[in-house]
Amino acid sequence: MLLVLPFISLAQDEMAAKRYLPEKYDHYLDLSYKTVGDWQGVMDLFIPQNTTKSTPLILFVHGGGWTQGSKGTANQFKIFFKQGYAVATIAYRLAKHAPAPAAVEDVRTALCFLLKETKYNIDPNKVVLMGGSAGGHLALLAGYQGNNKQFDTDCDYKKPIKIAAIINKFGITDVWEYINSKNGTRNAIWLGKKAKDQNFAKVLSPLMYVNKTSPPTFSVHGTADQSVNYQHSVRLKEALDKNGVKNEMITVQDGLHGRFSSAKNAEINSEIIKFLKNLGI
Repeated sequence: MLLVLPFISLAQDEMAAKRYLPEKYDHYLDLSYKTVGDWQGVMDLFIPQNTTKSTPLILFVHGGGWTQGSKGTANQFKIFFKQGYAVATIAYRLAKHAPAPAAVEDVRTALCFLLKETKYNIDPNKVVLMGGSAGGHLALLAGYQGNNKQFDTDCDYKKPIKIAAIINKFGITDVWEYINSKNGTRNAIWLGKKAKDQNFAKVLSPLMYVNKTSPPTFSVHGTADQSVNYQHSVRLKEALDKNGVKNEMITVQDGLHGRFSSAKNAEINSEIIKFLKNLGI
């Protein structure tokens, strides 16, 4: 007997992904956290139901060279839902809306919003920032600020901020090197009129902020990444090691920019969860 399977188009797959919502979670979709002119900063927030204690949070920042991309769908975070984490995935101002440092200001605002709104019951001691590519850069940059208020232009959260961990997937750690690389020059637009200002690029570079109190950091990077050079994560690990900061790095041999095998992605996910659990998150 011939079994005929229904044809599922890519568009149908994408629709299914958008429709996915985790069970036993409260969903706050397109939740507004900030307004600037006609730009609305929104996030999708997923909070476990029926919990009696505050919840660890994964705050996800999407990639796209600071010029494109969207906050994504809940489908990306199943590994965290299975572990009972709260998840927030945010939109931020791209270069077409505002030049640097607007994007990192938005990440900080979203972070402050979630910490301040007690009704979401987020554990302020167990907040993890996570992102890939430019999102990895923004997660690192926002997380390494700690209580430095230089990017907190509209954050009125008064308590100390201490990020529990950062998950960096092939993120940019040296902005000056990146925007002067073969594949990074097109994204220099994010720096606007300061694209030639090396000191400004340093202010935006996570490497410049690594110190002994930096959050534990997990990185993953492919050696054949042509978008963000593998050395960005190597140099970050060296700086973290030098300062005695707990960190791990997975090197994907011959791995391209975020294009890893299913088996490798499964391994990475497992190691991320293990890293967080070892930190008590």
